Amino acid sequence: MKSEEFNIIGLIEGCKKNDRKSQHIIYNEFYGKMMGVALRYFRDQDTASDVVQESFIKAFSKINQFEGGVNFGGWLKRIVVNHSLDILRKNKKISFTNEDSLYDKSHVEEDDVSKYENINMNQILDAVQQLSTSYKAVFNLYVLDGLTHKEIAQVLNISEGTSKSNYAKAKAKLKVILSDKFSL
Repeated sequence: MKSEEFNIIGLIEGCKKNDRKSQHIIYNEFYGKMMGVALRYFRDQDTASDVVQESFIKAFSKINQFEGGVNFGGWLKRIVVNHSLDILRKNKKISFTNEDSLYDKSHVEEDDVSKYENINMNQILDAVQQLSTSYKAVFNLYVLDGLTHKEIAQVLNISEGTSKSNYAKAKAKLKVILSDKFSL
């Protein structure tokens, strides 16, 4: 659909009236983006698809709470992220390294960026999928979703220090994964 033909405000109003055609158009417009968000948390395509489906159901059932004008994509993304985290918690696949566990600070020193310049985003995202669930969650929330460590701590019910520690460890692990894969 051409963006000039896509009237999100009108479609949201249609969804508030339970108009199936408006829901269908919004679903088709945002499904791919939301699937990309869910796949950052789950390796399994079926699980990610289920999360996206359930997130759309939740979004449409709570559409009257949306007041953000044209920022529907951001609101929907937050639903997908929160639902992904809920599923991970429910299945006990997420555990965080305590902030008190020290890590080797040499892992977080700045590397020569030029050695990573030939690695594309898909290769980096593949490497992120190899992280533990907790590292992946913090990394995604911080780097891809733009949350602060304070916000991550609130969302995941962990301390801010634990968020920072898990992020540092995720970066160190990503460097190892990328170095091994690309002989850096």
